[in-house]
Amino acid sequence: MSSIQHTTLSAGEKRELIFINEPNMHWHIVQEENSFLRVHIIYLSENDANAQWQSTLTVEQNAANCRTEIYAMGLLHESQQAHLFTRVYHNIGGGYSSQVLKFVLDDQSKGSFRGELKILPDAQQTEAYQTNRNILLSRQAEMITEPQLEIYADDVKASHGATTGQLDESALFYMQQRCIDRDTAAKLLLCAFFDEVITALSDVPMQEDLIEKINRIL
Repeated sequence: MSSIQHTTLSAGEKRELIFINEPNMHWHIVQEENSFLRVHIIYLSENDANAQWQSTLTVEQNAANCRTEIYAMGLLHESQQAHLFTRVYHNIGGGYSSQVLKFVLDDQSKGSFRGELKILPDAQQTEAYQTNRNILLSRQAEMITEPQLEIYADDVKASHGATTGQLDESALFYMQQRCIDRDTAAKLLLCAFFDEVITALSDVPMQEDLIEKINRIL
């Protein structure tokens, strides 16, 4: 494994980190009071059929009123693989965290997500959410997901969930009935699936570039 990058967000600091197609991304981030962190992890290679990505992200909220947002997306095809492991630790109360992670896998691609979300005894009045949604476009594609939620405080709001399935056939049929061919309908549905992650980027030209790449890969 590559070396781990360590950084601390000072009190009141705001930071956005974007990682696109980094083969080995391993970060440990500590947040101090009133800091805001938004992280984007994107797997989207058009040309490298055998691309492999390994990512770990650990975030610790060590003071009150921290906010953490993590967004991840992957459009995997051919023999590509992406493996993501996140840890979010609420050590002190009054914080907020959300994780939204979406993957689409085609051909023989493989992906995995493991997420640890811990709310420790001193982290009262915490809000913490984790969502992993996955779509498989072929019978050979494989996705493994392991969400983990541990709560040791009483006054919290928290949830986690994961689903893996196929494109909604009823939605495809509905669109085809309105003269949209199946391939175009599938592209529209998949772009809509990724919309929540893409629009979280503050860089609008980057949003548009990602949408173009998604359409080219599809």
